[in-house]
Amino acid sequence: MDPSVRSSVARGACVAPTLSPIPDAPEPASSKTRVSARGRLRTYFLTGVIVAGPLAITIYITWWFIALIDGWVKPLVPVSYLPDHYLPFSIPGIGLVIAFVAVTLLGFLTANLVGRSVVEFGEVLLARTPVISGLYRGLRQIFETLFSANGTSFRTVGLVEFPVKGTWSVVFLSAPAANEVQGALHAKEGGEAKDYVGVFLPCAPNPTTGFFFYLPRADIVEVGISVDDAAKLVMSAGVIQPEDPRAGLQAMAASLRQAQMQEGEAAETEKARREPARQDL
Repeated sequence: MDPSVRSSVARGACVAPTLSPIPDAPEPASSKTRVSARGRLRTYFLTGVIVAGPLAITIYITWWFIALIDGWVKPLVPVSYLPDHYLPFSIPGIGLVIAFVAVTLLGFLTANLVGRSVVEFGEVLLARTPVISGLYRGLRQIFETLFSANGTSFRTVGLVEFPVKGTWSVVFLSAPAANEVQGALHAKEGGEAKDYVGVFLPCAPNPTTGFFFYLPRADIVEVGISVDDAAKLVMSAGVIQPEDPRAGLQAMAASLRQAQMQEGEAAETEKARREPARQDL
């Protein structure tokens, strides 16, 4: 064999050919990244529901109430006095404004001597009307109790042992028992003086129905929460607990921050994994 050929073969056997490095194939996204993306999507969706749901329901109920009052009041007002008669479109809320002004004017007139005399004359006529008299007196007492500035009805929340001993139910404290009721109960207890108070025990999830009974005030554990929070507690069957209203917003903000942190960690991990491949290239 020719010496030059032999030398070329020997050099080829000693020196391996230089090959370009093959970059690693990109690995599929980890399950952590996929779970993080699903978690962020779920968090955003629930946050949107929490924000939009109460807002939409509030707008719907408000619109329904305005339309209801308009339907009651507008037919009683002459058409020539309504703005809708002169405009090509209907203005919602005109009936509500008219009703508010009329009720306020009625209260103003009732506060003076002339108006009070007129109201008393009307009450005398109603008192002499069968059936209607009892209905009117009952409704007036209820409205005076509920809307009176110094009323005590349903201003306090308490707990009583019901239906069996050792189980506690939420109740709303009503007015103290009348003297006749107090006397009858004292006689039943053998003359022992106890301060009896009326309580209303609402049913879940409809707090407008329930049980009313008298209990000694000593058997009632008063709770320092508002009537609205207690009503929400009953309607939700204990799911909505009385708490700081800012706690819900803080929880949503914490969930969003956690989702953003997970997104940042996933991005950093992906960047660190791809960096060696770029250096090899």
